[in-house]
Amino acid sequence: MKKAVAAGCVFLIVAGMLAGCGSWGGEDGGTGGESPFYLSIGAPLIGELPPKNNAVEQAIEAYTHTDLQIQWIPLSAYDDKLRLMIASGEMPKLIKISYSPTYIATMKAEQFWELGPLLKEYPSLSALDRQYYDNISVEGRIYGIPIIRELGRAVIQYRKDWFDALGLQLPVTLEDWYRVVRAMTLDDPDGNGKRDTYGMVLEKRYNQDVGSLLTRISVSQGGPNKWLEKDGRFTPEFMTKPFLETMKMFRRLYQEKLINSDFAVVDTNETARIYDSGRAGIQINGGNAQTWMDKLGKTVPDAAVDVAPLRGPAGIRLPGEAGNAGFFAIPKDSVKTLAEVKKILQFLDKLLEPPMQTVIGKGVENRHWKDAGAFTEVLDRTLDLKEVKPYRDMLLRQAEESDAIKPSSQPELFRKSQQINRENRAHIVDNPALTLESDTFAELGKELDTLITDAETKFIMGLIDEAGWEAELAKWRQAGGERVIHEYEEAYSKRNRK
Repeated sequence: MKKAVAAGCVFLIVAGMLAGCGSWGGEDGGTGGESPFYLSIGAPLIGELPPKNNAVEQAIEAYTHTDLQIQWIPLSAYDDKLRLMIASGEMPKLIKISYSPTYIATMKAEQFWELGPLLKEYPSLSALDRQYYDNISVEGRIYGIPIIRELGRAVIQYRKDWFDALGLQLPVTLEDWYRVVRAMTLDDPDGNGKRDTYGMVLEKRYNQDVGSLLTRISVSQGGPNKWLEKDGRFTPEFMTKPFLETMKMFRRLYQEKLINSDFAVVDTNETARIYDSGRAGIQINGGNAQTWMDKLGKTVPDAAVDVAPLRGPAGIRLPGEAGNAGFFAIPKDSVKTLAEVKKILQFLDKLLEPPMQTVIGKGVENRHWKDAGAFTEVLDRTLDLKEVKPYRDMLLRQAEESDAIKPSSQPELFRKSQQINRENRAHIVDNPALTLESDTFAELGKELDTLITDAETKFIMGLIDEAGWEAELAKWRQAGGERVIHEYEEAYSKRNRK
């Protein structure tokens, strides 16, 4: 009976969708009365595998007139599996890849279709902000469709009840950060008479990738986002004064035992448990503060979490991110003709239309959500996580919901966090080397990054002093860093001459 009801709901929503959309017809990849277009997709899986032929997938297939075959690959194994696929030439027709030297090399080798010249034929794809495409371009060419995320996601999340109890203000300067962390570590913010709290805890990836805490705070203090470009000359962030001063602040916190001493080895799951159990008070995150509040509330019912933009002495200032969670590319080994490329682009274009954005973001009406007047409400969060979230994480989403999509009912904290993310775009600092190429970095980037991140940890832990830090910088230069700088400058000059 339950299966029959679910199937009926799917049929009704799909029928409603199809009533308002035309067929694909035409030379550009239309189907008309043909059978559904078979489309295999390679996609990373975060969490639980969705049930086969579930309601969300059926709704997508019906609206786009496709027969989807999604190969879900656990995120932890995704890159390794994808490299094997590329090496063997046995790939799905559409795959999600990241903007990294390995995949850039495959695009330069023309293993994927160039899509840029075709985008004008697809209204939804061509309407996306050009910056999202620029951030995945390879020598000015577009080989994929970005899976959009906000460009500025650094938000301060903090225990407002602790701030109120201790009379604290949100940090602006590095000295403010020190005082806030010190107070929440030493001044018993939870009032239990014990020293069992931290203002902030760090995990072992504290200085890596787009979520680097050192980068985020350094940028707020006037530093560059990964690289500084001035008059065509490039300097890595870790050779600038704001970055060094940020490291000195963390060195001071470490020496005074105001942050966790195991930060160099502890993983994200453990630090999350510390925050969720009510033992830490402030963090800079790109996620949803409501998730923290929901988990924290189970342990500390009276806790209060709030959010604020990342401010420095010159106002709101944060590192810009690439604006994507990877992008979809079409391999030439599995897609042989331009006509088939256009069918795939038509599928992706339709995913950005309001009915599909509703299904991808919320699921199927009366199964995953219901109409509640001004908002929509989730009917079953467990079912949402099981059947909707995998597609919400994997498929294309608009940067902002269309007016044609009724907003979801969300707590005030969630809405406030999302609003800050949207407003952050006016205050981001771009990484000038984001799409520049360096053969040396492609070959030695991992080793060079490890050399410098290890040196940062040694400095914070007091294992080296400033003279030792300078020696590590010299070692980085000699190991290939100097060549990376030169190659970025050459690539920047070449791009600006075009």
